[in-house]
Amino acid sequence: MVKWDSISLEDACVPKGVVRGPFGGSLTKNIFVATGYKVYEQRNAIYKSTKLGSYYITDEKYREMSRFAILPGDFIVSCSGTIGKIYRIPQNAPKGVINQALLKLTIDEKKVDPTFFEKHFEWELFQKSIIDDTQGGAMKNLVGMDIFKKTLLAYPLLPEQTAIAEALSDADRLISSLEKLIAKKKAIKQGAMQELLTGKKRLPGFIGEWGEFNLVANSKLKARIGWQGLTTAEYLSQGDYILITGTDFANGKIEWSTCSYVEKKRYAQDPHIQIKNSDVLITKDGTIGKVAFVERLPKPATLNSGVFVVRPLVKGSYSSRFVYHILNSSIFVDFLSKLSAGSTINHLYQKDIGGFSFSAPPTVEEQSAIAAILSDMDAEIEQFEKKLSKYRLIKQGMMQELLTGRIRLVDKKRGAR
Repeated sequence: MVKWDSISLEDACVPKGVVRGPFGGSLTKNIFVATGYKVYEQRNAIYKSTKLGSYYITDEKYREMSRFAILPGDFIVSCSGTIGKIYRIPQNAPKGVINQALLKLTIDEKKVDPTFFEKHFEWELFQKSIIDDTQGGAMKNLVGMDIFKKTLLAYPLLPEQTAIAEALSDADRLISSLEKLIAKKKAIKQGAMQELLTGKKRLPGFIGEWGEFNLVANSKLKARIGWQGLTTAEYLSQGDYILITGTDFANGKIEWSTCSYVEKKRYAQDPHIQIKNSDVLITKDGTIGKVAFVERLPKPATLNSGVFVVRPLVKGSYSSRFVYHILNSSIFVDFLSKLSAGSTINHLYQKDIGGFSFSAPPTVEEQSAIAAILSDMDAEIEQFEKKLSKYRLIKQGMMQELLTGRIRLVDKKRGAR
């Protein structure tokens, strides 16, 4: 079996095929025109689209900047901010030039399959080789051009490159189709919420007028009071009593695996915030208004000072899950937006929520029926999202095996699968 070789990025391209964008002074706003040759920007590479952007230059300026002109089949790479995103310019793309935040690569297709090259470039391990994060923190840059050009790309013969590219493209298509399905399911759910949570559409078998429902007037709203606040030292990494904070909220639920713990005396200190299944939680500090519904409580749990617990004032007087869906909808988002109009609110008080009212069905049975439909939709979306995560992990594994040559897609007689 033929062993893989290595080639530098510079040698994978045609002569003078690696071009960094022009200095900023070459493309200033005073030279832009309403129509003409397109100026490609970072977002074209980041979002893989030729339609974004509205800067154009004249024919004369385009000829002057011919070295930076891009043609169908060229790759553009983002070089600052969001670094290392790559996009291949399609056949029908508008003629144009790259700006100073882009890099242009014109590969030699006699040596490297374009799709194989793109997949390899996007691979996490390859990305690490071209991104300079030596300054620490979030500060990252593309490595210097001398280093970039000499960065090595491991590659097999063209037939095997094509076979690898096809396998990874199949995985991408599967992931993309699932992403689109999830987006469609979420859109359907949003439509259902608009109809069911406002009474525009009634479920069969239910009658009676909807009425105004004030959350605070019908609920117990509790949080850990200030003098009972917890010190950092009291946050334990393990224990028998869970501490829920706003950072543990994830997709309308509590991510139990991220929670801290407290001693029993801190849990017992306030019975009002000892959490139960079917409680509704709202963040009141930091990112306010995040909502979670408590279910499958694994251990006794309490709250830090940044979270409200909401329960019916009279047990069984309303469906907590229905209220959760209301709080997780645009109805509550719009209320918070009006509350914070013209200012930044980083703390939510009980008196703030006191003004929150909404329309509700006259019976708990109808509330529960609506909540069940929306919860079923959430469960279906969650299952698809888990499947998507699984497919993404499978693709990562495929890249690790295929782009290192650990698994070969070759036929010994013909050189490729």
